[in-house]
Amino acid sequence: MPADPQPRVTDEPPGDGGGGAVEVRRSARRRKSVSAHREGDRTVVLIPARMTEAEERRWVGIMLARLAAKESRPVPGDRELTERALRLSDQYLGGRARPRSVRWVTNQNTRWGSCTPSEGSIRLSHRLQGMPEHVVDYVLLHELAHLLVAGHGPAFWRLLEAYPRTERARGYLEGVADAERLPRPSAPREE
Repeated sequence: MPADPQPRVTDEPPGDGGGGAVEVRRSARRRKSVSAHREGDRTVVLIPARMTEAEERRWVGIMLARLAAKESRPVPGDRELTERALRLSDQYLGGRARPRSVRWVTNQNTRWGSCTPSEGSIRLSHRLQGMPEHVVDYVLLHELAHLLVAGHGPAFWRLLEAYPRTERARGYLEGVADAERLPRPSAPREE
């Protein structure tokens, strides 16, 4: 399989209105899908290597618009997060898990969430903000289940079986974690 071409970086992204550089990464392994994410102040758009420059421009514009729309959605505050946790507990755990507090935190960069059962407190990483709702719901349910069962044994996982999107959410989070561990390609050298 041929090597993927070097990423191309532009300073003027078409149509996102957010400024900053856009890096287009072409992949010979990618056949149809196009995706985009932010890496610091840079937007990375991943496309199939076979795309023409016109298709690339079109898809970069589409993906920048999608990212901007996703990022403009309001992030629920701690009060809304607590209400959401209580609804999830009622729906999937029979209302048995009743947290005293649920809040966003910015000091969790290696965990998606944490729970202190003795205090009834749940903390979610700010990195979850902007992720699909079913993923945030899964992390909330995971931490709610810890209010009832301390470890990750069979009884804990039985609680999460009630949530129909557990495996999908776990797969999403594993994919995000794996992508964060990928080495970043070095910038092409100028000659």
